[in-house]
Amino acid sequence: MLISIFFLLWSISDLIIWISPDSREVMFFWSIVNLIEVVISTLTLYFAYVFLEKKDVPFWSKLIYFFIIGAYAIFLPTRLNITGFDISNCEAGQGPLINFFYAIEILNFLWLIIYLVRKNLRPEEKKLTRAFSIGVILFLASFSGANLIGSVFSLINPDSPDNWKILQYGLFGMPIFMASLAYLIVKFKAFDIKLIGTKVLMYAVIAMIASQFFFIKASTNFVLTGVTLVIVVVLGGLLIKSVEKEVAQREEIENLAKNLAKSNDSLFVANEELKELNKQKTEFVSIASHQLRSPLTAIKGYSSMLLEGSFGPVEEKAKGAIDRIFESSKRLMTVIEDFLNITRIELGKMKYEMSVFDLGQVAQTVVKDQEPNVTKRGLTIEFKDGTNNHQVSADIGKVTQVVSNIIDNSIKYTPSGWIKVSVENFPAGKSKTKEVVRLTVSDSGIGLDPTAIKKLFDKFVRADDAGKTNITGTGLGLYVAKQIVESLGGKIWAESEGKGKGSQFIVEFPRSTSEAIHTEQKIEAYTKADFDKLKKK
Repeated sequence: MLISIFFLLWSISDLIIWISPDSREVMFFWSIVNLIEVVISTLTLYFAYVFLEKKDVPFWSKLIYFFIIGAYAIFLPTRLNITGFDISNCEAGQGPLINFFYAIEILNFLWLIIYLVRKNLRPEEKKLTRAFSIGVILFLASFSGANLIGSVFSLINPDSPDNWKILQYGLFGMPIFMASLAYLIVKFKAFDIKLIGTKVLMYAVIAMIASQFFFIKASTNFVLTGVTLVIVVVLGGLLIKSVEKEVAQREEIENLAKNLAKSNDSLFVANEELKELNKQKTEFVSIASHQLRSPLTAIKGYSSMLLEGSFGPVEEKAKGAIDRIFESSKRLMTVIEDFLNITRIELGKMKYEMSVFDLGQVAQTVVKDQEPNVTKRGLTIEFKDGTNNHQVSADIGKVTQVVSNIIDNSIKYTPSGWIKVSVENFPAGKSKTKEVVRLTVSDSGIGLDPTAIKKLFDKFVRADDAGKTNITGTGLGLYVAKQIVESLGGKIWAESEGKGKGSQFIVEFPRSTSEAIHTEQKIEAYTKADFDKLKKK
């Protein structure tokens, strides 16, 4: 804005110098035109820095230029600036102060060139900087350069009346400068045109109202115009502040959006790194689990053979120790198997051998296998089969593991009382033709509160106070069960009326319309991804 105002003053001064017949007017405007030009070149340098750096110049820089321009302005009314008036050429005689003017102009131009070259060497916002640099350099070169070239011509041929005609070409720099700013506004949205337009409109309205004072003759009209001008100035100021506030809020939102985008990019990179680390961790656990399973299998096998007497009679005291070795290795094998299942699931390598079988028969077999463990804990277990017709299409080995895991979980967390296992057929939702097979394992154990149920099937999660009843749990069994059941197209969930009121674990599979086939007859082996594709078909 200041550049435009001072350029307008320079244009008016230059116009008066060329067309005014009054030598006093020519002398006055000739004495100040160089000061206006210095101010314009300094403001251009200032504008370039603020626009490209998005911040104000240091205070010491402002102070230095204030003293330089102030010192120049002090000597304007002296003979150091204008020595006299040449009537023959209609020109003012330049004093030694003109050299100070040239020094300032050359300093501003060189400083601007050096700054813009260094700025263009940086990669960020290079297109914007290049477009701005071209406009500013052409403006200052034509504006200040015309004066410098005219001075050179005057030194070479002081008697020529055409020495200063080149000053008229200095006007061409402003349209170029405005064109570059227009390009920046359209291409890069460098300036807020809404705010600029509001200011220009208000200044124009204020100028038009103020101009009425030159034509008013009646005192009443003078007062009314003055009141109108004050109201417009106040309301205009409020309007401009409102627009500035809106622009500031929009810029803040845009900055927040940019920062959010950067944060999202950083989070994406971090997430990818975490995925890679998690994959490496999973692969390590898989390798370690495989390495541990081999010696444990040998320990379990040989301890079982010792207990069975395969190597001859064993003393009773030794039998107790061997039995502890066998049970401990058995528990470790269960934990390792859970770890292996997790790694297979997370790596997408869990295979499912699909077959059609009766879920009731599987549950009944698991219950019979668990009876010795139940009796040993002083509990009772009951099995109920609704219709003896509960065929499902799934992986019988994996489903047996799930059922065994759920029943074993109830045994662990039931200090005393009973466990009930039932298998029934139910309509699938509102459908009367489709059915599901539901396995329910109920117990009179420690129960669950609602908050624990929500996260019970997460990895490494156990119910509150579960450690007081069973210290051997790892929080992996139910997680593995959920992954297997859902991969096979089923559902699993838990229900409880609260702590101390027992719990229920329910598993559902779609009932197969095919006849049950022998459990040893496998259809095909699938990974989870393959099985998902098969279900879609």
